[in-house]
Amino acid sequence: MSVRSVRTVRRGRPRPAVALLVAIGLLVTGCAGLADGGSATTADKPGSASGGPAAMNDKDARGTAKGTAGDTAKDATGTTTATATATGAAGPGPLEARSVEPKEIPGLGPRTRARISPEATQAVVASGTDRDSSDATVTVYERDPVIGWEPVTEAWPAHNALRGWTDDHVQGDLRSPIGVFTLTDAGGLLPDPGAELPYDRDPAFSVEGEGFEGESLEGSFDYVVAINYNRRPGTSPLDWTRPLGAEKGGGIWIHVDHGGPTQACVSVPRARMEELLRLLDPEKEPVVVMGDAVSLTH
Repeated sequence: MSVRSVRTVRRGRPRPAVALLVAIGLLVTGCAGLADGGSATTADKPGSASGGPAAMNDKDARGTAKGTAGDTAKDATGTTTATATATGAAGPGPLEARSVEPKEIPGLGPRTRARISPEATQAVVASGTDRDSSDATVTVYERDPVIGWEPVTEAWPAHNALRGWTDDHVQGDLRSPIGVFTLTDAGGLLPDPGAELPYDRDPAFSVEGEGFEGESLEGSFDYVVAINYNRRPGTSPLDWTRPLGAEKGGGIWIHVDHGGPTQACVSVPRARMEELLRLLDPEKEPVVVMGDAVSLTH
């Protein structure tokens, strides 16, 4: 919109009253012009008044500052926040919002973190005390889109394979495979304790005999979660399909601890196993991150 001129009754300087009307007219038509045809919004211009900043006159367009780009603003809590002062060129204000880096799972190196799918928001971390040790801990983490990874359990005592860990597991090596694997299926000898994952109850989960330290194996498979190493996801843990071939092993589970080393599985106390089954949520695309502590830092 253009500014309507005001006729004066004589040549020379306008009377004070007329000058005041001219100033008011300029202010009114300047804001209205931006409201009618301008493109600036308050979301794009923090600190500007509702309806957009005043339009620049010819002198402003030549780079001379006409005023400030924004006024002091107050947030919903009443806290005053200073905004930038214009100097003829757009630029960030002196008080920028500081981004917070989301938390990572402690103890994991860049290579290990990269193997966790961006869609996974739940991770079971099984960390062995040593490359050749069967002692480990298990902690469950969940990822918040803003905060990052946070533990949702304490560290549980756990066991892994008798001879520790390996990057290249083969059948019968008595080592647990190092890596990041999805978790999609559960089952056990006992009734479903409230698992979110598909749960297959079957008498075939019965086990007898003794472990490596003479402990009874009975009840070890009362509850299990299949680790998707060399298996077909979306099937019962009892499915013995081996996509990589039988020589690469399989049937590797998280199961009830029997008080000693495993063949290749990860085991946790019974109460923790029940808790894990209730925690794992297929919508969070859970994974297990497993290996000795040093290997996981890579």
